[in-house]
Amino acid sequence: MNGQVFKLLALVLVILGAGLLVWGFQLSSGTANEIARSLTGSHSDAVMYRYIGGAISLAAGVFLFLKSK
Repeated sequence: MNGQVFKLLALVLVILGAGLLVWGFQLSSGTANEIARSLTGSHSDAVMYRYIGGAISLAAGVFLFLKSK
């Protein structure tokens, strides 16, 4: 594969990761998450999955972008 394919894949991963992080942030202020946070002291699983998935995707995208240079 050439560098252009890696850069395109990196861009897709960065956009996907940012989208998941924003989605998780929006879910974290929802009513269901507020109730779960008041009872358990932590965010719901759905929010944490989006935060973790977004962070991994964003990090992988940045890594691929820097490696493809």
